[in-house]
Amino acid sequence: MTIGPADLILLDTNVLVHWIRQNDTGIQLRDTFGLHLRLDRPLYSTVVEGELRALAAIWKWGQKKLETLDELLSELVRVDAGLPDVVQAYADIYAADQAGGHNTGQNDMWISATAKAAGAVFLTCDDDCIWMNPSLVSVYHFPTVKSK
Repeated sequence: MTIGPADLILLDTNVLVHWIRQNDTGIQLRDTFGLHLRLDRPLYSTVVEGELRALAAIWKWGQKKLETLDELLSELVRVDAGLPDVVQAYADIYAADQAGGHNTGQNDMWISATAKAAGAVFLTCDDDCIWMNPSLVSVYHFPTVKSK
């Protein structure tokens, strides 16, 4: 699986955390896929926003980092996970998850369902959804870059 300039992208929570932190992985993600330059702005699920805001509280992000989060989210396209197409995609993914014995986390399935419903490639840095067949949802796994 590759991501081309014409592909719509939906970002996972971990991708946005790396991007906000501007660590090696975040910089490579941004630059490899031109996330900040794409004509079709990357998407994110409302589930991702909830996870990000929870992590910000848990990690005690200061005002500056919270402002960076808000600024970044304002430049992306928010997709409501409660839309009927997302709910149907979730049902499909949940059924496939159960049939295959994968035990994927609920949030990961909702985020994947949002990508499926939007016709977007799901860009992630974790392995939770790589089992998904491209006919179910297109998942691109970007490996975490080791810091120097």
